[in-house]
Amino acid sequence: MRLRYAKRGRMRFASHRDIARALERALRRAEVPVAFSAGFTPHPRISYTGAAPTGVASEAEYAEITLAEPCDPGQVRVRLDNAMPEGIDVIEAVEATADSLTDRLEASEWRVEMPGVAPDDAAEAVAVFLAAETVEVERLTKKGRRRFDTRAAVLHLEVDGRAVKEQQETYAIIRMVVRHTTPAVRPDDVVTGLRRVAGLAPPSSPRVTRLAQGPLDGASDAIADPLAADGQADPAGRTAQPPRPSLPARSAPHA
Repeated sequence: MRLRYAKRGRMRFASHRDIARALERALRRAEVPVAFSAGFTPHPRISYTGAAPTGVASEAEYAEITLAEPCDPGQVRVRLDNAMPEGIDVIEAVEATADSLTDRLEASEWRVEMPGVAPDDAAEAVAVFLAAETVEVERLTKKGRRRFDTRAAVLHLEVDGRAVKEQQETYAIIRMVVRHTTPAVRPDDVVTGLRRVAGLAPPSSPRVTRLAQGPLDGASDAIADPLAADGQADPAGRTAQPPRPSLPARSAPHA
């Protein structure tokens, strides 16, 4: 079964390991029959794909869980959502019926909020960045400090004028679509690139939210729903699934 969940509010500061522990606890509390690996130290069969960095909020995180028996996806979603801590919301659950989910996550759309940055200054920096052939930055990775190009991975970059009207004058919001590459180009790398090529230096740390991730439309660079291949959407926008056995009733709490 494939899950889409969100990291919101203070939970954006939760690490990937924190999220994994929270999901494992929620599976136990919700009494979802998750399958376990074989061997002397069995682990729940859960895999994560394209997790957002610590400190970044997200509306589009994905995980896959292997169940020991068939279950209704709608019930799994509701029970897990109720069992997760505040700020981690399980948005969708579908039965996996198609190819690898990892292969579908080709790019992400990001929203970067920059308090203290004038929208006109942000727009000028964006124009300089897009006009450059390469924009190299350095970042410390697991393999040491690496230098890599951020420009090639950025498919779309603009100042969100509609959102700016909702804020004070010195507040810029940038939206970007970034292709998943190796090494990964993160939104903070693009912000670093804007500083290098155009001198754009936010006075405080930008607030970053992933809005979507999934397969790319080759014509428009728009991001499609990565779970669409696992079922057909009904008029309400939820993924329709064939009838599956209901989860067993949850045990009553001990006195």
